[in-house]
Amino acid sequence: MTAAGRARPGDLERATLDKAAAENFPVAPFFLPRAWRDDLMAVYGFARLVDDIGDGDLAPGGADARALGVPEDKAGDRLTLLDALEADLHRVFDPKGPAPRHPLLLRLEPTVRRRALTPEPFLGLIAANRQDQLVTRYETYDDLLAYCELSANPVGRLVLAVTGTATPERIRRSDAICTALQIVEHLQDVAEDLGRDRIYVPATDMKRFHVQEADLAAPTAGASVRALVAFQAQRALDLLDEGAPLVGSVRGRLRLLLAGFVAGGRAAVRAIAAADHDVLPGPPKPGTLQLLREAGVTLRGKG
Repeated sequence: MTAAGRARPGDLERATLDKAAAENFPVAPFFLPRAWRDDLMAVYGFARLVDDIGDGDLAPGGADARALGVPEDKAGDRLTLLDALEADLHRVFDPKGPAPRHPLLLRLEPTVRRRALTPEPFLGLIAANRQDQLVTRYETYDDLLAYCELSANPVGRLVLAVTGTATPERIRRSDAICTALQIVEHLQDVAEDLGRDRIYVPATDMKRFHVQEADLAAPTAGASVRALVAFQAQRALDLLDEGAPLVGSVRGRLRLLLAGFVAGGRAAVRAIAAADHDVLPGPPKPGTLQLLREAGVTLRGKG
């Protein structure tokens, strides 16, 4: 912090970008070309900022709100912050207008120009977080898939766009992988999400397995909750299998990156199974050996 108690632009960037190391998937690993890493980190910075606004996880002090031009009395209003972020995003895509205000969007601007990115994926991420403020339960699996179309699939589409490898078939496969990763994350975070009054397990499936909301608040999962989690985990695994041919459709270091996405999802599903599908005490996490094993299987086009 500066002497005046305000975060410097570089501090805002670091506070967000440093979270990349804790993600379930590789964001911009060392083996990628430097230009790709820089652009993927710029995209990640935006995606992480959107999620932090939507989850109320911004750094204390209101520096992000000030950077976005949000008045101090509205600094805790997530919808106001998301509106301000969307306005700043439009500045990124308007070369004749004023420069973006937030350091992370200033960082994104050259990536957008260099890779000819379109605003739609970024707007989808904002829309998903707006939805999180208004919708806390999902009735059907199709409702959940529609949410993932906004919250997860844009990330994969942006990876393909940054690397210049997008085709309709690859986008379809990428969407399956990204939706699967989102479902797995929801399973890992059932207890945390419930603490935010959110449930991402479809209500129709909860009824099918005779699970009440109170069951999700227990310290450990009973048989019905475990069966429900196993059912959702298998859905995620099926989606990963559907998307896995994406890995074999590309070559070189991008293939390693995409294999990491698939392997991370598969390893997380295995970790959930190894915990006997009890996700309530905390998110089951795969070990490094499991991740490497799954990456090898994925690269060989098996599993």
